[in-house]
Amino acid sequence: MADKHFNKWEIIMRVFRSIFLVALLVLSTSACSIRHVIEQDYPQYLVNNTGAANLPNTDKASEYFLTSNTQSHSYEFRAVATGYANLWIVEFGKMLDDSLQSADVQNAFGALQKVSDVSDDSRGLLIFDLQSYTFEDFGAHISLKISLSRLGQVVFSKTYKQDGKTQGGKMFWAGAFGQKNAVQQSTKLALDEILRQLISDLNTMTGERISSEGEPRIYMPNKAN
Repeated sequence: MADKHFNKWEIIMRVFRSIFLVALLVLSTSACSIRHVIEQDYPQYLVNNTGAANLPNTDKASEYFLTSNTQSHSYEFRAVATGYANLWIVEFGKMLDDSLQSADVQNAFGALQKVSDVSDDSRGLLIFDLQSYTFEDFGAHISLKISLSRLGQVVFSKTYKQDGKTQGGKMFWAGAFGQKNAVQQSTKLALDEILRQLISDLNTMTGERISSEGEPRIYMPNKAN
């Protein structure tokens, strides 16, 4: 009987010990986290890589607007490869804003000005609405809905999904510095490809209507609608 009583309390103590250790680990991880905000030096990263995007040119848009969820987006993750104490913070809206203000994008559109609201007066307004952003398997994964509005009417809308090039080598061999550069590069490569596809779609348009489902109907030259 005494053995059973002892075993019961031994099991209870083991459970409490496990709970305590888990709680201690969580608290120590939170207290000792080293925060890395990816966007902080992203504008300089874009300057250092000017010309790498190789974007085509278009005159279909002159303004852009970021939806509220896009502008305020914040995504946090940890990576075992670079130390679990490091907390990586990706503010995609700010990085997208930096990209749209970069020399490569401004040159591609001729000029692209940010606006604070959707105006019925705009003749070429791009609306960016983030659907999802993750950094997994050593790469960025972006789903971004982009619409073109003219005089208050949406004439084009499409959701672009793109995976950035994986950066496992940098993460393993260059530590925390490599991780930050890996997120910046993979995110930029994914965004560059989305913008290339967008510009190609805009330049292909010869009509200004969308389907009833909200997805674009792009009118091709010399083809039936």
